[in-house]
Amino acid sequence: MSRPKIRLHVEHPLSAGQTVDLSRDQANYLFAVMRLGPGDGVALFNGRDGEWRASVAQAGKRAGVLSVETQTAPQQDPPDLWLLFAPIKKARTDFIVEKATELGAARIMPVQTEFTNAERIRRDRLQAHAVEAAEQCGGTYVPPVDDLARLSDVLADWPADRQLVFADEALVGAKRALSDAAPDVTKWAILVGPEGGFSEAERARLRALPFVTPVSLGPRVLRADTAAVAALTLWQSERGDWR
Repeated sequence: MSRPKIRLHVEHPLSAGQTVDLSRDQANYLFAVMRLGPGDGVALFNGRDGEWRASVAQAGKRAGVLSVETQTAPQQDPPDLWLLFAPIKKARTDFIVEKATELGAARIMPVQTEFTNAERIRRDRLQAHAVEAAEQCGGTYVPPVDDLARLSDVLADWPADRQLVFADEALVGAKRALSDAAPDVTKWAILVGPEGGFSEAERARLRALPFVTPVSLGPRVLRADTAAVAALTLWQSERGDWR
């Protein structure tokens, strides 16, 4: 039996023999957009129980029921890595959330810095982008997206056992690679700044904190969204589950 190409994130627990009631939006997507009918297969995941094959038991314009059959992939959780980033323009913020999900961030934390352009975000919309990214890339985990918080407040309440590396544009071209940071730490976070970079006061405070390591992302200054992708990629190749 072939693995279904259409994937759907649901909140329900998943196991063989269960039925899953669809929301109106989910039913519209499966039956009006994707043109599925009774007996057709769908891959389901909830972020906890892996991926499961289900078939359409009932199909309607505004509702439907799926019958869960067999597990097609085990649960795969990402490493214990958080991404902190300053929101930028709408489409580029969406890009950061989508790529962070695909690259294996366990938690996504928008932070407001002194030079952050956006004063508010739609957390629900960004969470939906994370769900969509996991659906499309075959993931079984959806990272939670936090509400926007001030960087100063986040740092004041930071857990002592988690190492934070921040991409410091002042170190462009310097020999301060991510691979040099705290080799024995298991809990990590990455911080990338806004389009204008970090202020001198923010950089000084970050450098003074015992759990923070400033790093260089190479010989060129990167845009904020590029920096997020580059930092996640470097961390995964050095410390994460790509090795």
